[in-house]
Amino acid sequence: MRENRFCAFLGGAIMLATVAGCAKQPDKIQAVYVPPMQYRHMTCDEMGAELSRVGRQVQAVTRHQKDEADGDAAAMGVGIVLFWPALFFLIGEDKEYELSRLKGEVDALEAAAATAKCDELLVRMAEAREQAQRQYAEEAANEAAEPELYEKNKSPGAK
Repeated sequence: MRENRFCAFLGGAIMLATVAGCAKQPDKIQAVYVPPMQYRHMTCDEMGAELSRVGRQVQAVTRHQKDEADGDAAAMGVGIVLFWPALFFLIGEDKEYELSRLKGEVDALEAAAATAKCDELLVRMAEAREQAQRQYAEEAANEAAEPELYEKNKSPGAK
């Protein structure tokens, strides 16, 4: 009886320790504050170009973070159900801070664009945000509906 309690305690401690190391899904990561003052000297066109650069980085880091989070979730499932040493594979390259900083830069650019009255840029930003949210929701729905097909299409060689 004591052995069962100790095993349950040890298993719980291992799970708690590894859950703390799991990568978050990108949509769960909040932006950190970035002061918009650094963009005050830019024209609307320059802010648009900077937003394009930051947007490309956000997409790349978001993709990486999602892959890390999905991989951690799979390793966690295998580790809990089948083979606890698989939990050590949860140590990956988490990009949570980088993504939160980039999201903060987007927010700062939006605030600077509003201050500079870059209405056209603000409209484009709102449309891009809506499109990204729709795309993320579609990908999540597709992955939930057909996870094997999603993984096959996500592979680098698939088109």
